[in-house]
Amino acid sequence: MKRISPILFALILALSLFSGCGQTAQNNGNNLPDDEDKLSVVSTIFPGYDFTREVAGETVSLSMLLPPGSESHSFEPTPQDVIKIQNCDVFICVGGESDTWVDGILDSMDTSGMIILSMMDLVDVVEEETKEGMEDDEHDHDDEHNEEHETEQAEYDEHVWTSPVNAMRITHAITDTLCSLDTENADTYRANSAVYIGKLEELDASFRDVVQSAARDTLIFGDRFPFRYFVDEYGLDYFAAFPGCSTETEASAKTVAFLMDKVNAESIPVVFHIEFSGEKMADTICESTGARKLLLHSCHNVTKADFESGVSYLELMAQNLKNLKEALS
Repeated sequence: MKRISPILFALILALSLFSGCGQTAQNNGNNLPDDEDKLSVVSTIFPGYDFTREVAGETVSLSMLLPPGSESHSFEPTPQDVIKIQNCDVFICVGGESDTWVDGILDSMDTSGMIILSMMDLVDVVEEETKEGMEDDEHDHDDEHNEEHETEQAEYDEHVWTSPVNAMRITHAITDTLCSLDTENADTYRANSAVYIGKLEELDASFRDVVQSAARDTLIFGDRFPFRYFVDEYGLDYFAAFPGCSTETEASAKTVAFLMDKVNAESIPVVFHIEFSGEKMADTICESTGARKLLLHSCHNVTKADFESGVSYLELMAQNLKNLKEALS
């Protein structure tokens, strides 16, 4: 994740201060005039946005900072984004390395009237994992490199929402926060949340049913792997080119060959890729092995067309369920 440049940060800070610290929600970006009495909720990425939408509907003024169709690992906030954050009542972020820009912005403003929900603080987190076969093109095998690699600080996997069980935990926290700030609409929030949690429970049960009746338990990704919480939840194994938060895009020939061998050795029918991927690596593996290429969507972000059509986490995960069933057959 790129850190926000000092020049851009100074510009953002100047503009946000100029806007005034005590503005109400009607000045928060693209809010409509009749939103002035609503709670303002800002989420950095799609999962927090969608969970809030399910709980609150149109009762709150809701916005997402990450533009649809873009990668969070290269995101830098605009001055308008900072103003939105400054004027919001609830700010939902991931809390990991991809949010390094968040700390500097929050430190620059008075957050005493804001509730900050970090999704990684709401669940049990696990470290990024380097699995057998993960190797980049410039991997150096000498002792000095290995020693340096071993002393690198471990990073936690940020993609906590890929587990429906974690999605329930995050939704509960969002619900409690909205109810505490807006008691007048608390019954609505709790009723909506109960319905949504019920749907997440059904989704969770469906994934467990598929895994329990599956012929295999291993997934192959010709891509990054942002599903650590998902596979841990359902007892699945995996092999992939890179960890979920890796910035690498080109795997070594050795990694590609390793994944091909896994597909062939275990007659694995599906090779997965993730959203917004170039898919070149998955294509290569599929062409060599005869496996079918399918998408497993991490729900990190969605396309502009999907966002405008109102696609939901539940819809994306329902397609994941279908594709997972094929992969484990």
